[in-house]
Amino acid sequence: MSGVASSGAAVREASFEERHAWLALALTPGVGPRRLLHAVERCGRAAAVLHLPLTELEAMQLPAQAAQFIASGEAAHAADQELEKLAGTGAAILTYGDEQYPERLRQIFDPPALLWVRGDAALLSQPSIAVVGTRHPTPYGTGMAEKLSRELALRGLMILSGMARGVDTAAHKGAVAAKRPTIAVWGTGVDVIYPKENKSLAEQIIAGGGTIISELPLGTFPAPQNFPRRNRIISGMSIGVLVVEAAEYSGTRVTARCAIEQNREVFAVPGNVTTKNAWGPNLLIKQGAKLTSCWEDVWEELPGAIRMALEQSNGFASEGGSEASLFEESPLPPSEARVMAVLRQDEALQMDEILEKLEPEMSSSEVFTALFELELAGRIRQLPGRNYVRSF
Repeated sequence: MSGVASSGAAVREASFEERHAWLALALTPGVGPRRLLHAVERCGRAAAVLHLPLTELEAMQLPAQAAQFIASGEAAHAADQELEKLAGTGAAILTYGDEQYPERLRQIFDPPALLWVRGDAALLSQPSIAVVGTRHPTPYGTGMAEKLSRELALRGLMILSGMARGVDTAAHKGAVAAKRPTIAVWGTGVDVIYPKENKSLAEQIIAGGGTIISELPLGTFPAPQNFPRRNRIISGMSIGVLVVEAAEYSGTRVTARCAIEQNREVFAVPGNVTTKNAWGPNLLIKQGAKLTSCWEDVWEELPGAIRMALEQSNGFASEGGSEASLFEESPLPPSEARVMAVLRQDEALQMDEILEKLEPEMSSSEVFTALFELELAGRIRQLPGRNYVRSF
């Protein structure tokens, strides 16, 4: 279903006054995105809403508290304070009235009226695939999320996720490993990193030309209700949603449901039926989601015009040998190649098991050195208890 303002509120490059008014309305208690967009549509401009007298604001069926907040000038003052804080963060705001506002997001039922943005706002309109899943993935789930994200990013698709623990983090890391930008949609303010252990990842995303966005004001700390709401943005901005491991009662189900309601493609990586994390994707596949085991499964479902544009811009539109030229990597030293040969992507091996498998041909010091170099190169990951898995 189309968003409210898609049929009315004018799209233009907002002036400072207009941008300030959008921000003031977004910060008004009791005025959610749909109510805000209805008000702007009715008045033609956000600034016009901000300057209405109390009686007219109440006549627009705004809550009494919200009408008073706007009429008293408190909304404008809140916007002034937010802009002062923005100046010190390197972030910016993107309103529904801006030309750079992502068109796919305009099409959803309740698009956010305003986005706080760190990084390149132009990326928000690029073709993207959302990669989501459980916060407690198996090594298989982590590996698949990272591998598929890396391979799709290399082919020009923007990887979009929520930077939560688990699958989200692996998805962003896959794009970073491909040296491609990625978009993180937060359920906090763009100045509040959550989870805290992803501080380095957030810095890598920005340094790599990626973007962090939120519909929440600066300083907003993680609250449970924020995350289901932000999932509609993750699915709304994307062409499709790829689910990698999700338990029966999971926030990932919210994202998948949003994707279906927004008429987005749903992809799912099948899992072992005896594990709880396989319940979500396996059920989605039964309900018609595209079974996904490799990047081609996503690629062939992309709209033809988008697929062709990505293939041409990445230089592999009609080249039979493009796979090798795009993804060719330098050969590994013999010691590292031997270690890689015994490691798996779907099952962790403990250090003692690795040493035992390689004992006839490598000393323990050679194994330690090879593991260190492989982990440094991002080819393997160390899990708790000195367990190792392949990254891709």
